[in-house]
Amino acid sequence: MNMSAQRDFYEVLGVDRRATTAQITDSYRKLAVRYHPDKNPGDEAAANRFKEAARAFEVLADENLRARYDRYGHAGLQGGPQHEFNDISDIFEAFGDMFGGGVFGEAFGGGGKRRGSRARKGRDVFCTVSMSLVEAARGATKTVEFSRHEACATCDGSGAKKGTKAAACDYCGGRGQVIQQAGVFRVQTTCPACQGAGSVIREKCPDCGGAGLTEEHVERRVTIPAGVDRDVRVRLAGEGEPGGNGGPPGDCYCVIEIEEHPFLTRDGRDLHCEVPITFSQAALGATVEVPTLDGPKPLEIKRGTQAGDVIRVRGFGMPEVRGRGIGDLHVHVHVEIPKTLSPKAEQLLRELAAEEQKAVSPRRSSFFSRLAEYFQPPDDADAESAEPEEKR
Repeated sequence: MNMSAQRDFYEVLGVDRRATTAQITDSYRKLAVRYHPDKNPGDEAAANRFKEAARAFEVLADENLRARYDRYGHAGLQGGPQHEFNDISDIFEAFGDMFGGGVFGEAFGGGGKRRGSRARKGRDVFCTVSMSLVEAARGATKTVEFSRHEACATCDGSGAKKGTKAAACDYCGGRGQVIQQAGVFRVQTTCPACQGAGSVIREKCPDCGGAGLTEEHVERRVTIPAGVDRDVRVRLAGEGEPGGNGGPPGDCYCVIEIEEHPFLTRDGRDLHCEVPITFSQAALGATVEVPTLDGPKPLEIKRGTQAGDVIRVRGFGMPEVRGRGIGDLHVHVHVEIPKTLSPKAEQLLRELAAEEQKAVSPRRSSFFSRLAEYFQPPDDADAESAEPEEKR
């Protein structure tokens, strides 16, 4: 952690540098209750203040740590015995049983629980489900594969060699917790020897190495609803890693990947495609086949269709996941200009060009008339009369 980024511990607790231990404790108790996570659920700022106050209290309540801090500041604490409060439970673990009922008293539940005895939900696992655009539109049932840990079949999850069992931890006497002296206070922490379990395995299972778990390959069937998009996650409840101390297992999240379609691209619930047509089809109109999720479908191209026009076909897009309608298909028209022409085609186009010169459309006439007027120089009379005006 950057030492310069930390606030002064006296400022954090709101006490004077000459404050007594009792005053420091009283101030910390008030801050701990004010920013307690049970009182501020989901508030990250409150959780950070809660941890910040715990760090400040740990140092200022210890005579030796406080003396080092007063002399050297935060730099004097590096490498010291203070805790690293990465999680709220670390604070409960360190200070939850102080003063015969806890710094937090009885106002909040769970503050004095031992970490090793808490039921913990298992870790979630993830897998990928690859689908075509058509499958995503219709919905599908897929087989997914992933790895997770399961109780070792050899030792039934105990971690001990068959015929043996775990013994009480000698370091903590089977309690899973040890008492450490921190200045004038006694601090209860997780036993470093058994990690809070209260027992140790002296003869480990040869198959799981004492972990009680082995990695297993799992296959499951998952139903994907119609309309899903890429990166959507479908949950398989209870298919994750096993929980700790009797806690529930985690979940498996199936992350959707949509394969590229050769003709269609997706934008939310709408689909887009590009359809090339010839100059004559654009000018005279035609019926062409366009790609859809159900295969090629006929589409009418109206006379005078321009390059870049977009034709909207309602109801041929993707369905909403929750069944709230279907998107549209947007056909982007691309008029192809031939690079080579047969003699007959060239002759016909030359005749068309000659016809266009005789019968110019009103819009083209207006454009070229305005273009000629813009670049036409003023006559001499206007130029001469304009010169004196500029000199004035």
